[in-house]
Amino acid sequence: MTDPQSTHRVLLVEDDIRLANLIVDYLKSHGMHVEVERRGDTVLTRLINYKPDIILLDIMLPGMDGLTLCEKLPDYFAGPILLMSALGSNEDQIKGLELGADDYVVKPVDPALLIARINNLLRRTAKPPKVESHCLSFGKLSIDPHTQAIRLGDLEVDLTSHEFELLWLLASQAGQVLSRQYIYQYLLNIDFDGKDRKIDVRVSRLRKKLGDNIETPFRIKTVWGQGYLFAPEAWTN
Repeated sequence: MTDPQSTHRVLLVEDDIRLANLIVDYLKSHGMHVEVERRGDTVLTRLINYKPDIILLDIMLPGMDGLTLCEKLPDYFAGPILLMSALGSNEDQIKGLELGADDYVVKPVDPALLIARINNLLRRTAKPPKVESHCLSFGKLSIDPHTQAIRLGDLEVDLTSHEFELLWLLASQAGQVLSRQYIYQYLLNIDFDGKDRKIDVRVSRLRKKLGDNIETPFRIKTVWGQGYLFAPEAWTN
């Protein structure tokens, strides 16, 4: 039996017994420790005793669906969430990412691809934020890289670690347009394929939390055909 203290710990939330067994066997053959939960409404209780490094989460579950769980999990779990679903439309994927998932795979998923996605998420979350030692300030916005504390005027802004990494990357190069290719390479260690929406969704969440105008953003601007720009002058009001 694999020692759970010496390898990555995976919580697989999947009610299809046959599929769950196949995934468990494959992940164990790659040195991972896996436990399975078959209902959505028992996942949060399961986390009390089992401390996974990553959660593989089906969308269609008895008790509580995966998308609802995505909204609740950040209060109980700080690691990455990989959604798995037979629902393959762009709308379904975007909704899952907006609700807090870190990645999304469409079933039936190729086992080798699943392992690659898991390892990529674990590498990203194992790295400390790529930050300098000093704080950044722009008008009413202050960013502390040591505590990952964000203040906008008198308000504290609660960001996930992924959102903080993106904000710091943009703010540390304020006034410059950063291409999607650059952002993907810097944060995700992958090339931008022209279709992936993870960074776009993360930018959208940042804008909402930082009081940007969603329709015509002026704090984190979209430069069409080029990328994103953090506007240093836009934080005085």
